[in-house]
Parts: sequence; structure tokens; C-alpha cells
Amino acid sequence: MEKKITDIGGTWPLANGVQIPYLGLGVWQAEDGAEVQQAVRWALEAGYRHIDTAAVYKNEAGVGQAIRESSVPREDVFVTSKVWNSDQGYDSTLRAFDTSLDLLGLETLDLYLIHWPVAGKFRETWRALEKLYADGRVRAIGVSNFLQHHLEELMPEAKVKPMVNQLEFHPWLVQSELQAYCRQHDIQYQAWSPLMQGKVFEQDIVNELARKYGKSPAQILVRWDLQRGVVTIPKSVKQAHIIGNADVFDFELTADELAYIDGLDRNQRLGPDPDNFDF
Repeated sequence: MEKKITDIGGTWPLANGVQIPYLGLGVWQAEDGAEVQQAVRWALEAGYRHIDTAAVYKNEAGVGQAIRESSVPREDVFVTSKVWNSDQGYDSTLRAFDTSLDLLGLETLDLYLIHWPVAGKFRETWRALEKLYADGRVRAIGVSNFLQHHLEELMPEAKVKPMVNQLEFHPWLVQSELQAYCRQHDIQYQAWSPLMQGKVFEQDIVNELARKYGKSPAQILVRWDLQRGVVTIPKSVKQAHIIGNADVFDFELTADELAYIDGLDRNQRLGPDPDNFDF
């Protein structure tokens, strides 16, 4: 079923009915303090209602301060964080969650993710997320950087299926089979590095479509993500980019154009490999 795309405040339902805004601000590499606070303020002022951070980003305190100081009610902002690899395991994940919540200065999280599938640990980590979910401390739980075999290892023992899988996703790394698997199991696919770490501007097809629609290449890719049913969280600390990345609701790519962009796929990662990482 095609997911409805309306405006910057639009949402899609997760498996448990919680509504996730399909466009958000990522804050990886945003420095804690003034830089990340300003980015979050600009995003909320522009209409964003989804902020994605993580323990390893070391900026949860700034994110939380900006959200608390905003005129946007807390219940209208969807906040994601993630447990880092060195904190995985049952008890240590529960402690890590408490630390993140304290830094954010929030009473609950909207989404908590396992950041990477650490071998031998992620199943115990998932049990901790299930407890946090059962206790009402987080509204939804999910994973990040999990390939199909990681999900197949996790789900037989899981009481609650992951509601989100956040992955590197862009025209060079489409992973159609993994997308189909996630759809089959009602796991919302979510993109990190949707703008190809700047390589979007080197793609001829994307540049042609940008000229056709009077948009930037970045806006073309954000729109492609959304029309593919993928929640996307482009990161920026520049006001013009934050505003521009969300200016994607006054045009629609055709089926052929979506397919052209899909055709750029080369199964090429720009970030770490979930089957071969050492951090």
C-alpha cells in the first residue's frame, strides 16, 4: 500500500500504531551546545517534528535543551536515540537508556534503537528494549544497521518485533530485498546518509530531475525516499539546508523517474558494513 505524503508534519503509523513523522533532522556530527541547539531550533521552527540523535553523537544534552526550550509542545516532537555498542547487554542497556534520558532531560523517548548488531550481545540488548517498552518508558523500539540475517536471528526469541530498521539508504545502496523483508514484517525502513554524504550532486539523473522540477538534487532524493515509503532524516546544521531539505511537498516524481533513480544502485556503501565493523 502506498504511504500518503502530505506535508512536513506528516506521519506514518508504526506496527504498534505510534505515528512517526516521515521527515526528520539527523544530528550526527553536530557539536553539543550551541551548534546542535540552533540546528534543532531551526528545524522545529521550519515545521520538523522528528529529531534523531544517539548516545555516541555526544549531543543528547543540547538536543534535549532545544526541545524543552521550544514553543512546540513536547508531545508533538518525536525523539529518537540509540544505545551504543559498548553499552550493549541487558543491564548495561538499561543503564545507558537512563543516561540518555537524563541528558535529554525528557521523561520518555519516542523511539529507542540498537545502533549496531553487536554479535553475541544484540539479543540481550533487545530484551532490555522490550522491558523499557513494556514499562512505558519508550513508545516504540527498533534497530539500526540490521541486515536480514540479523533480524532473522533476533526475531524468533523476541516478544516484540522491531518497529523500525534505520539503515544507510541512497541510490547507490537500495537493498530492495531487505526493504521487502522489512515490509513483510511490518518494520518501517528508515534512511541515514540519504544524501550520499554529498555525492548526490554528482549524479547526472538526479541533476536532470532537479532542473526539471526547479529543485535541488538533495530535494529530489528526499522526495525519492518518501515516495519509496522510507522515513528519512537528512542531517545539517545550516539553516538554509534544514529548510531546503523539507521543501519537497509541491512536486511528485513519476514512476519512471523513481525507477531511474533505483537504477543507480550498485550495492555500494559509504558508511561501515553491518557485517564487518570493529567499533
